[in-house]
Amino acid sequence: MEELVRAYIEYLNNVKHASKNTLASYQRDLRKMAQYFETTGVNRVDEITATFLDSYILYLERNGMSSATVSRSIASIKSFFTYLLRQGMISDNPAENLKPPKIERKAPEVLTIEEVNRLLEQPFRNTQKELRDKAMLELLYATGMRVSELITLKLADVNLSLNYIQCHDTDKVRIIPIENAAKAALSRYLKDVRPKMCGNSEYLFTNCKGEPMSRQGFWKIIKAYAAKAGIDKDITPHMIRHSFASHMVNNGADLRAVQEMLGHSTISTTQIYLKDRSSRLKEVYDKAHPRAGAV
Repeated sequence: MEELVRAYIEYLNNVKHASKNTLASYQRDLRKMAQYFETTGVNRVDEITATFLDSYILYLERNGMSSATVSRSIASIKSFFTYLLRQGMISDNPAENLKPPKIERKAPEVLTIEEVNRLLEQPFRNTQKELRDKAMLELLYATGMRVSELITLKLADVNLSLNYIQCHDTDKVRIIPIENAAKAALSRYLKDVRPKMCGNSEYLFTNCKGEPMSRQGFWKIIKAYAAKAGIDKDITPHMIRHSFASHMVNNGADLRAVQEMLGHSTISTTQIYLKDRSSRLKEVYDKAHPRAGAV
């Protein structure tokens, strides 16, 4: 069985041109499966049945493998047996009906509104750098855009007269409104800082040398201000995006509107923020209803 696994990995590499990460994970998953079956006396792939595969998946789950790990292993197994079937090495596909376990998506960690306010208050000095940082942080929280979208915004994407930003996703453009605090910070940056800092750059924001800003550079900016604000969470730019979405949903924003602003392709991705809202409503109910604690 090891030889077939090796042949399949070579096929993925030479024919499918799979990434190194894919090759490594598939090889690891399939070797683990092969070793399991060898210990149970099953040495040939044509001896493996759907029942045997179900037993193997149960073995993974009982040995503490996470749902995500089990799901990845199932994907590797299904792909491997599909390859064997096409090569004529097996007459039936025992992995055809394997289904991955349901993975319950947890609501992402977010900042509280009080923590967001503390973070946004940190760039308070009238230096060029802090006025730029203030505009970037305010805009990030006002729009919920990804950090990659923020640092690639161009001057032409800003429309202050109509209060919106034009945000470029990988394959589409979306329009996101901006609130007054973000507009004020951005207006001051455009007037007092950008002409000096960015020179002839087409980008809305640059580093202090007038060069395009990197994701790592902005990540360090957020980390520094979070430390000053006394926020002990492992803050990232994406946490600001999650916070924007969670606060919007908790305050009654239409889920479809939040989906559009975030650029999610499906509503199911946005629905994860409803969990936090449900928990909050339950807490409010338990505190407020006179019979919530009755037995």
